[in-house]
Amino acid sequence: MIEIKTRFGSIKIKLYDETPLHRDNFIKLAKEGFYNESLFHRVIPNFMIQGGDPNSKPDGNGRIGTGGPGYTIPAEINPNFQHKKGAVAAARLGDQMNPKRASSGSQFYIVNATNGAHFLNNQYTVFGEVTEGLDVIDQISALQTDASDNPREAVSMEVLFVEDSAE
Repeated sequence: MIEIKTRFGSIKIKLYDETPLHRDNFIKLAKEGFYNESLFHRVIPNFMIQGGDPNSKPDGNGRIGTGGPGYTIPAEINPNFQHKKGAVAAARLGDQMNPKRASSGSQFYIVNATNGAHFLNNQYTVFGEVTEGLDVIDQISALQTDASDNPREAVSMEVLFVEDSAE
């Protein structure tokens, strides 16, 4: 399980075994502390919140929304995993620049739309779902943003991998 700690509380995420490349990469980055101090840098109310860009950290280069670990992950799009509220999916470049739909190596988003974001189904890799903390996502989603969907108030994260006691 992944736990994302924010000033609003924690978001707990179950990662899917059916998307092993994304699951293993997210766990690796969490264990390395890669995400710590990065921000939820893109917030679109009743759609999604996005984070995972190292450029959003205090020591980042300021080009928020463009950063990553220096690699992409091959798409693991699974029609069984839909963009319902609480779905966790990998951000990526658009189809014209990225016809194979490879995912960002670190940037992810969490769907906040009450009825989901089904227009994204089968286009992005959904690799997990929120099991606790939908209220936290709602609070982040309610923040005021600028014209680029950047929250006016910073919301940093600490991302932890928590061993499942059932394993």
